[in-house]
Amino acid sequence: LSDENTISHRGRSSVPVANSNTDGKDVPEFEPFGLMPRGPPPLKEFLDIWDVNMLNQPNEINKRNHHTHLYATENLIVRRGQEFQIRITFDRPYKPTQDHFLVEFVIGSYPQVSKGTYIPLRVDEELSGSWRGRVVQTMDNMVTVGITPAPDCIVGRFRMYVAVITPYGIRRTQKDPSRDVYILFNPWSPADTVFLNDEAERDECILNESGIIFYGEASDISVRPWNYGQFEYGVLDACLQVMDRATMPLVNRGDAVKVARMASAMMNSKDDDGVLVGNWTGDYFYGVAPTSWTGSVEILLDYANSNQGVCYAQCWVYAGVFNTFLRCLGIPARVVSNFYSAHDNDGNLRTDIILDENGKVDKERTKDSIWNYHCWNECYMARTDLPQGFGGWQVVDATPQETSDGLYRCGPASVHAIKHGQVCYPFDAPFIFAEVNSDVVFYQRNKNGTLEPVRVNKSHVGRMVLTKDIGKESARDITSQYKFAEDTEEERTVLQKAEEFGCSRIQSTLPPADVEMKASVQDVMVGNDFQLSLEFRNQSDSHRTTNVYISGNVVYYTGVTSSEFILKTQNVTLKPFESKVVIVDVKSQEYLRKLVDQANLHFIITGRVDESGQIITAMHVVSLHTPKLSIKVSGTARVSEEMLVTVEFTNPFKFNLEDVSVRMEGPGLMLAKKKQYSLIPTNSTLTWTESFKPRRSGQAWLMASLDCQALRQVYGHLEVNIQP
Repeated sequence: LSDENTISHRGRSSVPVANSNTDGKDVPEFEPFGLMPRGPPPLKEFLDIWDVNMLNQPNEINKRNHHTHLYATENLIVRRGQEFQIRITFDRPYKPTQDHFLVEFVIGSYPQVSKGTYIPLRVDEELSGSWRGRVVQTMDNMVTVGITPAPDCIVGRFRMYVAVITPYGIRRTQKDPSRDVYILFNPWSPADTVFLNDEAERDECILNESGIIFYGEASDISVRPWNYGQFEYGVLDACLQVMDRATMPLVNRGDAVKVARMASAMMNSKDDDGVLVGNWTGDYFYGVAPTSWTGSVEILLDYANSNQGVCYAQCWVYAGVFNTFLRCLGIPARVVSNFYSAHDNDGNLRTDIILDENGKVDKERTKDSIWNYHCWNECYMARTDLPQGFGGWQVVDATPQETSDGLYRCGPASVHAIKHGQVCYPFDAPFIFAEVNSDVVFYQRNKNGTLEPVRVNKSHVGRMVLTKDIGKESARDITSQYKFAEDTEEERTVLQKAEEFGCSRIQSTLPPADVEMKASVQDVMVGNDFQLSLEFRNQSDSHRTTNVYISGNVVYYTGVTSSEFILKTQNVTLKPFESKVVIVDVKSQEYLRKLVDQANLHFIITGRVDESGQIITAMHVVSLHTPKLSIKVSGTARVSEEMLVTVEFTNPFKFNLEDVSVRMEGPGLMLAKKKQYSLIPTNSTLTWTESFKPRRSGQAWLMASLDCQALRQVYGHLEVNIQP
């Protein structure tokens, strides 16, 4: 990108490509037609502009009708394809038959009508242009003008001028930043490609600033509150600055597909100086631990002010900030969590686990991993670049995993196409298809070095896909939008279709094992002992004996093993058709000192049935629970009235917590605040009280996090109802 910026445009185009929303030369106040006689032109008989009222207050017609009254900016913010009004005061009454004036909209450098970066709008005649203008009302010297931007116009900050046409030239208003107009995507307009017809879902995916991001393990879901804060002061400008930093041509900024694809690259700093620096090492000395963040606002404002990547992020941070970007610009968006998400970089839809000849996991040769969960985004838009039927929800993923067209980005990919195996359509559908459809294949390594598939688990990966429910804090299961039920005719058809485009599952047909094994664990708090329950079921009419290997590993949430903390062997004898439960005790001292981020334990249980030689396997992830933060508020819950918020936490562990970071924030309530504690002794209570003044009425959330090296993912949130 830097080389592209430094090379001159000379010889290739007459002017540089306009790729910055902020650049722009002053337009002359008087633009003569041809040569002018000496002295000032006689303009007294023509209209003179005294004032331009943008009708930009939150309670006035524009922001209410355009659903932009929540944005914390004085400027007018409107949505394309929908009329807004301005009120112009002239020095005398407007006479339509003899007075002619323009409303001009300009964005970027070198504005051109053909590029959509200069729009001269005549309001006194019928024009065939995509922008429309009309006189709504005249009263004395005031004229109210209605302006409807094209439903596919550029999204960004336009400079606006009012210009009077005279025989001598054009006389226009001075450049005034307070008259700049932000034009956004419009999910309320059927003519816009991001139109979403479901009112409740539209409100959730555009207007809701508070969210829940789900994490943990498929059978034990935890919640992480997140402040998207898309209406907070400075966030809209920061989002436009992201597109400027990407040197995205202005002419492409009206295309939701191109904007979403650009942003999926710019949310990470891997190769393009983007917003967030990823870090999965557990060492966050030079930045903020990903588990400490409670929202997007602080991150985007920091990036806008420093022009440097913000440290640090993991998948849910990328997804949270990306969601803010999309909602802020008017593209309906939601965060999605896929539980047991495969990272398949060769398109074979397979995660391989290698066993030795005794059925024990060969850790040296097993390299593949499955993320306990992975967060991405969905955005809603028409896909005019694809055949009909593939619009709607699209997957976009900003977490840098694999390159796409040379950059770390992913999507947008049609969810409908993924479900139906149509992975040939752009962008990056095969990768996402694999994340929800891969098989876990157990191979036995024979003495001659060959690998033989002995067990296939087709239902482990993509176990559950969740997003926040509309208007609620609960989870909404959208797995059926990504895949058909296992072992159905529809699923087989989809896999055949995906194979036509290069995605292939393992073809071996393995005989069903006559001994089944399942693993389960009750909810476990960090630092507690617990029991791993293994249920064996003999489905044959003969005795069965097996030796099982129980391997317990401390893992990162990406499925990568940090260390093994338990390895046991258990001999099990089963009578014909007998079921038996074996309990394995796990002591806290075995795992506690080895824990890494997010406190995940992964058990792989494998063994060989002596009589039949068949391999039996089971896998189970234990997501250790953390204590909650307590949040309380006091005072009168009214706009501009001082209130107090108190965060409390008691250390329940037998060890001290050191270098503890606590954060709190709330959209429309308070910006992010942080406090550091050097020590929280065992059984002692931390209490932190801050004052705040609500900036607007309605329901809002206060969110808080506590984070230190020994204890991650401690969260709390509280809903507050603010009166006007």
